[in-house]
Amino acid sequence: MKILYAIQGTGNGHLSRAKEIIPALLKRAQVDILVSGTQSEIVLPYKVNYVNNGLSFYFGKNGGIDFVKTFKNNSLLKVFKEIRNCPVKEYDLIINDFEPITAWASMLRGVKCISLSHQAALYFKNVPKPSRTDLLGKFIIKNYAKCSNKYGFHFKKYNDNVYTPIIRNDIRLLKKTEKDHYTVYLPAYSDEKIIDVLSKIKGIKWKVFSKNTKKYYQKKNVYIKPVNSKKFEKSLASCQGIICGAGFETPAEAIFLNKKLLVIPMKNQYEQHFNAKALEELGVPVLKSLKKKHIPKIQNWIDSNYDIKLDFPNETQQIVDDILYDFIFEEEILFI
Repeated sequence: MKILYAIQGTGNGHLSRAKEIIPALLKRAQVDILVSGTQSEIVLPYKVNYVNNGLSFYFGKNGGIDFVKTFKNNSLLKVFKEIRNCPVKEYDLIINDFEPITAWASMLRGVKCISLSHQAALYFKNVPKPSRTDLLGKFIIKNYAKCSNKYGFHFKKYNDNVYTPIIRNDIRLLKKTEKDHYTVYLPAYSDEKIIDVLSKIKGIKWKVFSKNTKKYYQKKNVYIKPVNSKKFEKSLASCQGIICGAGFETPAEAIFLNKKLLVIPMKNQYEQHFNAKALEELGVPVLKSLKKKHIPKIQNWIDSNYDIKLDFPNETQQIVDDILYDFIFEEEILFI
């Protein structure tokens, strides 16, 4: 079997998960890899056969997506060209992690494309949903990378086709300690905004990983560091707690490591509001934004001793095998 595994390259989560899924796929099939999008610091330790610009979203500096920068840095003409040139016909199966080029190319050419992503889980029954509907966000999640079959990841197994998070082996092997710092990763906020709020909370050492700097510096009790995956993992394993966006992989890793977690969902990022609702139901504190008026809530979180224990078993190979079995079984039925 020849598989094209297509991965969204915006943010670090999709590529982090791919590092675990690719070796499981390689045990069962011939696999080529396609990555589209930017804004990721993760480098795959495997040959990437195709690199596309795709459709990328760019972070702003006040808690949300920078729509002006996103519009300026995306070309629909390039996207249409990449869809037209995408060689999906050369493969028996496309496995897609929220990647639009192969999804649309497959739909237009009648090629089987399976979604294996966190986003695929969001519309299954029993998945917690935000109280306010974002029509644009709903449209994007539904149509950005449309696939024929869906398998998703979420914090709990809400449905038969929903799996618990894939935790990277790098994280599973970390030695967990508890030092005197709190780790912060809020890429949609400027360094200045983060410093302005967190420096007001005295007696706490904040280690902030920033996309906006290339050098280390300190202001008061806030230590700003460039994003580096290995240093971030080390900080996560040894911190008292972590403040981050309501993405999927980083909160899942924090829960796996049994670290105190506080999340701030990005504005205009509907997926993060789904995640925030699910995390809130699990007992994780959620802030609407990073503002000085929320300092008492951050202080209460620091002073709390809440404990969330969830089991995220290492079942990546079984997940891959289940999906491939479903595909092969379905193909056999079609030819009976």
